[in-house]
Amino acid sequence: MAKRTKKVGTTGRFGARYGVKIKHRVREIEEKQKKWHTCPRCGRERLKRESTGIWVCKKCNAKFAGGAYLPKTTTGIEVEKSIKGILGE
Repeated sequence: MAKRTKKVGTTGRFGARYGVKIKHRVREIEEKQKKWHTCPRCGRERLKRESTGIWVCKKCNAKFAGGAYLPKTTTGIEVEKSIKGILGE
C-alpha cells in the first residue's frame, strides 16, 4: 500500500476541505511546532511543547513559557538583542 500523505503531510486529515493555501500554512506551522527544539538551559535538543505556550525539556525537566508554536518568537529574539545592546554585553 502506498503512502497517501507524501505531499500534504499531517494536513491529509483535512481531506478535500479548506483549500491548498491554508493546508500548506498549517503544515509549515505544525512541522516547526512538533520537532525537537534546543533547550535554553541544558543546550540539548530535547524540548517539546506541552500545551499552548508551555515548553518542557525532557532531559533537564525545565519548564518555561514561550511562543504558541515555537519556544522563542521572532519578537522575543529582537527584544533580547535590544536588551543586550542596552546593557553592553
